[in-house]
Amino acid sequence: MPPALAAQAHGALRLDEWGVIRAHGPDAASFLNGQLTQDMLHLATAHARLAGYCSAKGRLLASFIVWRLAEDEFALACSADLLPATLKRLSMFVLRAKCKLEDASARWPLHLLAGDAAAGAQEDWACSAQGDGVWTRLPACEGVPRALLLGTAPAAGLPALAPAMGRWLEVRSGVPRIVAATVDRFVPQMINFELLDGVNFKKGCYPGQEVVARSQYRGTLKRRSYLLDSPVALADGAEVFHSEDPGQPAGTVVLAASLPDGRHSALVELKIAAAASGSLHAGAPDGPPLQLAALPYTLEPLAA
Repeated sequence: MPPALAAQAHGALRLDEWGVIRAHGPDAASFLNGQLTQDMLHLATAHARLAGYCSAKGRLLASFIVWRLAEDEFALACSADLLPATLKRLSMFVLRAKCKLEDASARWPLHLLAGDAAAGAQEDWACSAQGDGVWTRLPACEGVPRALLLGTAPAAGLPALAPAMGRWLEVRSGVPRIVAATVDRFVPQMINFELLDGVNFKKGCYPGQEVVARSQYRGTLKRRSYLLDSPVALADGAEVFHSEDPGQPAGTVVLAASLPDGRHSALVELKIAAAASGSLHAGAPDGPPLQLAALPYTLEPLAA
């Protein structure tokens, strides 16, 4: 990140784009384990993890950052525009399980810390207690440290981090988030979710598990997500086209960000072949040209 831009990537931001679901009760771990892509039975309090909630067809209905706060209590952070529908759908399947689900967004606010405010030696996704809440290391973005505060306010005196910068860091980190515009569009591997430890292939069944496993082991997946730079602002869920196949979209914007200085970037789900040659365009075959940028992790091949 250029020094002038990095200087702006310092401070704290209340993440109003996110909400938090609380799951608690003797059966909370087993219930969540049967619904999400992550192993919830063995989730430790020392680490947060990514997890996905899929339809029966293996498409992501929501993505979460999950914390185990106690033996029988979990916090699940997801996009705020999905929280009511996700909470309602999950609640339908509780049935006789001793697990209660509720919107805890007001009780457990989320704050992003960036730059010096997030400095520390912990590994990615490691957690520690801070005040009445939890401090969690996020993957750095272009050299800028990031952390989440769950359930507590940041230290007094920290500068305010601009919302646009907060989203920019999220997009450039390559960690996806399902939002209302992208519900039910992606199998987890299409957004690199398993590369970020968001899918456990050794755990028990969950909705869509067979489709997700088949995509992993049978080589049927032909799409991945890439970082793209754009000369114009992009929208979550917008279509991307490829010069060699203009008759149909080649991909979908997973999450987009723009800065006041005119920089625009997006994490975009694409046909793998479309990233190898030709040109990419926003919105139409003759739309603004898009340029591939480097992800902060390697796009490893799927299991043979």
